[in-house]
Amino acid sequence: MGRMTTAEVQAGNTGKDAEGVLKAVFGFEGFLGGQREVVDQLLAGRSALAVFPTGGGKSLCFQLPALMLEGMTLVVSPLIALMKDQIDFLVSKGVRAARLDSSLSSEEARAVWDDLWNGRLKLLYVAPERFASERFIQRLRRSSISLMVIDEAHCISEWGHNFRPDYLKLADLSRELGAERVLALTATATASVSEDICKSFAIVPEAYINTGFHRPNLLMRATPCSKPQRDTLLIEHLTTRPRGATIVYVTLQKTAEQVAGFICTRGIPAKAYHAGMDGDVRHAVQDWFMGSPEAVVVATIAFGMGIDKADIRYVYHYNMPKSLENYMQETGRAGRDGQAACCDLLVCPDDVATLENFSYGDTPTLEAVQGVIGFVLDQPDTFDVSIYELSTAYDMRKLVISTLLTYLELEGVIASTGPLYNEYKFQPNRSSTEMLEGLDPDRVRLLRALFSRATKARTWFTIDIGAAAAAMDEPRERLVSELNHFEDQGDLTLKVTGLRLGYRFVRRPDSADALARMIYERFQTSEARDMVRIGQVVELASMTSCTVRKVLDYFGETLDADCGHCDRCLGEPIPPMPPLRDVAMAADDRALIAALAAEGHAALASPRQMARFLCGLSSPSAARAGLTRDNRFGRLAHMRFGNVMDAAAQ
Repeated sequence: MGRMTTAEVQAGNTGKDAEGVLKAVFGFEGFLGGQREVVDQLLAGRSALAVFPTGGGKSLCFQLPALMLEGMTLVVSPLIALMKDQIDFLVSKGVRAARLDSSLSSEEARAVWDDLWNGRLKLLYVAPERFASERFIQRLRRSSISLMVIDEAHCISEWGHNFRPDYLKLADLSRELGAERVLALTATATASVSEDICKSFAIVPEAYINTGFHRPNLLMRATPCSKPQRDTLLIEHLTTRPRGATIVYVTLQKTAEQVAGFICTRGIPAKAYHAGMDGDVRHAVQDWFMGSPEAVVVATIAFGMGIDKADIRYVYHYNMPKSLENYMQETGRAGRDGQAACCDLLVCPDDVATLENFSYGDTPTLEAVQGVIGFVLDQPDTFDVSIYELSTAYDMRKLVISTLLTYLELEGVIASTGPLYNEYKFQPNRSSTEMLEGLDPDRVRLLRALFSRATKARTWFTIDIGAAAAAMDEPRERLVSELNHFEDQGDLTLKVTGLRLGYRFVRRPDSADALARMIYERFQTSEARDMVRIGQVVELASMTSCTVRKVLDYFGETLDADCGHCDRCLGEPIPPMPPLRDVAMAADDRALIAALAAEGHAALASPRQMARFLCGLSSPSAARAGLTRDNRFGRLAHMRFGNVMDAAAQ
C-alpha cells in the first residue's frame, strides 16, 4: 500500500488499516504496548478504559481512531496545555482539530463554533466545565459524535483521589449526546476506581486495558527527614548529581518562591511556577523548561499536567504528595524517554498538618449542610439554583456545593435537567431589519417581541431569557435557539452570564434531617479517606522493604520479586522517621482564639469556621467580610486542624 495523505485518511479511504494511518499521519512504525488493543476495541464499536502510565501513549489511542471514524471525536480534558500541544500537532498534519476554552479570542471562538455547526471538525477538545453551557450542549446535540474521550477519568469515581462532581455527569451526557463509543483514560486508577469507570460507561472486561504501572527505568527513593535536613538533602542532590531537567514539587505557592530562591543562591538557575503567577510569566517559565535540558522548576502540582517533555531526569518531592495516586502521577513525568531517571520523595512529618488542613477545610459544618438541603427541599418539583449564591449563603466553597448537589443526585433525590443562564447579552453586527429580512411573519413577530425586551447599555443589549420566555409564553429553549442561530450566522455576538443549574425532584425524602446527616457523614467519610491517603505516603518512607513493590501493590499490580532499582533494594541507608509532632497550643494561641470569639464575627461563628481562618483556609464568608486580609489569618497554619478546632470549640 502506498503512503496515504491525511486528507485521504479523513475521507474514510483507509478501511481498517490502523497501521497505515499510524505510519502515514503519525510517522510511527509500530504501536506501543496496549495501544493496538485499545484502537481495536474502539474500531469494533466498543467503549474502552485505558490505564496507561504517564507518557505511555494515551493520546494516540483516540487520535488515530478519530481519523478512521466518520463523525467527530469529542475530547474532554482539564489540561489546557495538553489540548494546545495536541491540536498544534494535528493541525500541522492537516487534521481539522480545535479547542474551546477561555483563552480563545472572540474571533477564534466564533471560527470554532462555525466549524462545529457545519460539521467540519474531526476532533474538538473541551474542559468538563464547558458542559455547563446550554448553548454548547444544544450544538452538540446536532453533531455526530463517533467517539467521546474522557481524560483523567479517575475523577469520575468518588473512591478516587481527585473526585470532581462535573465528571460524574459525563456518563449520562455521553448517552444523551448519542456518542457511539467512549474511551476513558487515566494513569492512576486503583482497582475500585477502574471498576467505577467501567460501570459508568458500560465497558466490558475485555475492553479494560491496563499496561501496568511498573517503570524499571525510574530509581525511586523515599527518605524520611526533618525540616532542616530536607533543605540539605535537596541541595546535595542538585549539586552532586549530573545536571538534567528537574521538577521540584511543593505544596504551597509561597514555598515555590522560597525554594526556587534558595536553590538560586547555591548557584543553580531555578524558577518558580504556581497558579498565583501571571499567565504570561507561567508560560515563559514553561517555555524555558521545555527548551532546556538542565532547567530546574520549583512548582505546585499545577505544573506538569500535559507537559510533553520526555527527558526529565529528576522529580523531587520537597513536600509530600497528598496520596500515592498523586505520587505515581507526578513521578510518572520523569524518564519518559526510557532513559534512567531519579524520583526522590522527601517525607517530612511537618508536612502532614498542611495536607490534612486542606482536606479539613473543605468539610462543611452539619448546620451548613442542613441549610442547603432545607433550601433545596423548599423548591418546586422543577427548579434551578446558583452555585455562587448557595456558596455565599452557606459559607461553602463552590466545589463543595457542587459536590453536595451531586450527592443528592447519587441518592436519587434530584436529577439534573442541565445548565442554564439568566442573562443573554448580544451586540448586533447587522441591523434588525437586515437580520429579519426573508423570515416568515410568525418568526418575525416572535423575534421582534424578544428583542423588544432587551435593555441597551453602551454597545451591548441584555435579555433576561427566563423572564422573556415566561412573558411571551414561549419555551425557553426556542428563544435560546433563535439567539444561537443569529450568532451562527454572524449577525450578532453573544455572551451569557448568571449560570444556574436546573434540577427536578425524583423523590422527596421522608426526613430532611436524616438526609442531611447522611450527606454530612459522606463528607466526613471523604475527609477520613484523605487522612488515610496521607498516612500511606508517610508509611512508604517508614518501611524497610521494596518501595516500588509497595506502590505497585496499592494499584493492584504484583511483582514476582523485589524491583531491584529502588533505594531499599540497592541497600541505601534509610534514616529513621522523625516523630510526628503535635505543636502544643500555647497560652497566647488560646488568647487569640478567645479574642476572635469575643469579636463576634458572623463568618467565624462555628469552631470549624474559626479553625479554617486560623489555619489560613479561606471561605466565602471570611473573604466577603474581609477577614482574609486580617493579620491573624493563617496564624496557626503550622498546627493540626483538629487541635485548632477543638480549642475553638472550648
